[in-house]
Amino acid sequence: MIYKNSLEGISPDMLNGFFVGWPNRPSPETHLKMLKNSSKVVVAIDNNRNQVVGFITAISDGVLSAYIPFLEVLPAYQNKGIGNVLVKQILEELKEIYMVDLCCDDDLVPYYEKLGMFKANGMLFRNYERQSGAANE
Repeated sequence: MIYKNSLEGISPDMLNGFFVGWPNRPSPETHLKMLKNSSKVVVAIDNNRNQVVGFITAISDGVLSAYIPFLEVLPAYQNKGIGNVLVKQILEELKEIYMVDLCCDDDLVPYYEKLGMFKANGMLFRNYERQSGAANE
């Protein structure tokens, strides 16, 4: 497994299989655009398959705050420590930032607590019509 904090050499055809369970999945092209527009990104690549198998993103003001909107590992690669490495690497990338926040489902709270995070409250709004990232037609 190779971990990179750049998208050099990453193409849409390397981003298949993500967003499992989403009714309106972003296309691989939209996924790549999302990664490129993030403040920080770390990708896990299975070099034998030339496939991205995991990624984490952060958006930040670069001074005090950052938010981690996405951590995803392909189902076939889960429970192998890839997510842990991705979280640790993005937190290292953000080590000069005061607050790093993320939202997660309750069943994932213990996972993030093991990585040094603590539970807090949050509020959300979702526009599911825009879930795929595609422009309204």
